[in-house]
Amino acid sequence: MAEYQHITHGFEPVFDERSRVLVLGSFPSVLSRENRFYYGNPRNRFWRVMAAALGEPVPADGDIPAKRALLLRHGVALWDVIESCDVRGSSDASIRNVVPADVARITSVSPIRAVLCNGGTAARLYHRWLEPVTGMDAVTLPSTSPANAAWSAERLAERWSAALAPYVR
Repeated sequence: MAEYQHITHGFEPVFDERSRVLVLGSFPSVLSRENRFYYGNPRNRFWRVMAAALGEPVPADGDIPAKRALLLRHGVALWDVIESCDVRGSSDASIRNVVPADVARITSVSPIRAVLCNGGTAARLYHRWLEPVTGMDAVTLPSTSPANAAWSAERLAERWSAALAPYVR
């Protein structure tokens, strides 16, 4: 088993002054940290689900500018709840010694009307660390992680689409 390491997030949130919905993960995986962008594991269904929910083509795996543009075109901000923590590899279950993200970086600039959490871990961490700051409830969506085999990509896209619909253009 991997040893605990104290890891800092390592890349910036995606948002602009038109972002209306904030999507939060927990903390970047090893592959995401190596790629320096969100959901870098090609087995994670996040980009396929978001593209389907937003009615757009799926950006190519390494095309960070296209992924960023996809979100911003639709008023979606993307970040993680945790800025730094002790973690073993990519295991959300191993997270400890959390330093929460400074969510005010986004909420002070963007008219965020909803917070959507990618999975139960992100939601639990959000409720503990960031909800007191934002004062906003969050919707917990099923995780796009490949570990969430109970949800097909099609089912995920339907659920995510319904949650995003009131806030995206």
